[in-house]
Amino acid sequence: MQDTLKLQKVIVPEMVELLEKRYNILRTIHYNEPIGRRVLASNLGLGERIVRTEINFLKTQNLIQITTPGMYVTKEGENILEMLKEFIHEIKGLSYVESSLKELLNLKDVIIVPGSLDEEIDVYKELGKAAANYIKSILKDDYVLALTGGSTIREVVDHFPKIQNLHDILIVPARGGMGKNVETQANTLAGELAKKVNGSYKMLHIPANAVAEVVETLSKQKDVKEIINYINNADKLLYGIGDAEKMAFKRGVSDELINDLLDLGAIGEALGFYFDKNAKVVSVMPNLGIDINKIKNVKNQVAVAGGRYKAEAIMSAVSNNENVVLVLDEGAAKEIIKKFQQNN
Repeated sequence: MQDTLKLQKVIVPEMVELLEKRYNILRTIHYNEPIGRRVLASNLGLGERIVRTEINFLKTQNLIQITTPGMYVTKEGENILEMLKEFIHEIKGLSYVESSLKELLNLKDVIIVPGSLDEEIDVYKELGKAAANYIKSILKDDYVLALTGGSTIREVVDHFPKIQNLHDILIVPARGGMGKNVETQANTLAGELAKKVNGSYKMLHIPANAVAEVVETLSKQKDVKEIINYINNADKLLYGIGDAEKMAFKRGVSDELINDLLDLGAIGEALGFYFDKNAKVVSVMPNLGIDINKIKNVKNQVAVAGGRYKAEAIMSAVSNNENVVLVLDEGAAKEIIKKFQQNN
C-alpha cells in the first residue's frame, strides 16, 4: 500500500489533495450537522464557489443530504468517512511520524489524528474519539481509571462508546476540581464516564487552588483518604496537557506567582504539576490528588493534547515517560519533530 501511495503522490498529486479536501469537507459536515454552506466554507477556510462544487459532487454520490436546516452526512457517507480515515492517515505518512515521535520522546506509543487544531476546531472531536477508542481497547474488569478535567478530556468522555460487557470499573478524578465550568470538571466527567462503562465513580470535592492548610486538613479525612488511595493505585490515568502560563492563569494564580513559575522554567502543565524543558517538575499546585511519586507506578497512561502552540508543553510533560500513550494532532506532532530538528 505504501508503494502505491508514493506513486500516487508523485504521478497524480492533485488526486491526493482532492481526496484530502473532500475528506475534510465530509468530516466537518458530520461533526457540525446540520450546517449551511457559508458556515462550512468559513470553518474550512475555503471559498464558497469551491465548497458549492464539492457539495454538489458529494450529493450526487449520496454521501450528504441537503435539507432546509442544513447539510447532513448520510449513512453511506459515514461509512466512507470511517474507511477514508486510515487511508488519509497513510497518505500523510502519519504512521512514520508516530514511530518517529515514539522514539524521540521515548514513549510507550503515539497516536496521531490527521489535521491541525490550530486550523480545524473539529480536530478536537477526532482527538477525543481516538483516545476513547484506545482506552476502550485496554479497559478490563476491576480496573480503576483516574482522569483530569478540561475541554480535551471532555471530548474523550463525549466520544466514549457505551460498554456493557465489563464489570466493577471505578472512575475517579485524578485531582480536585478546577474552575467555574462544571461541565469540564473532573468530578463531572468521572460520573459521566462511569455511566458509559457500566461502572461506579467517586468524587473529590476540593477547589484546585485551595491553600496548603486546607489541603492538609482535608487530606486527613477518612473518605478523602480512601479516594486518594484509589487515585494513587489507579490502573489507568487519563489527562490533558496545557501551556504552563495559560493553565496557571486559568487557575487564578497571581501574576507574581506566574512570573515565579516562568522564572523556574515552567513550560508545560499536567495533573497540576509544572514541567521545564527537561521534563523536570519545577512546581506543584497545592491540591489533593495523585502523588507525583506515584505517577510512575501507573503503567497505562493516556495523555491527550493538540495544537502546534502546545508542542513544547507536550515535550516537557511527557518526555521519557515510557508508560505514556500520547494522543495528539498532526499539527502538534510535526511541530515537535521540527523542534527536535532545530535543536540537533
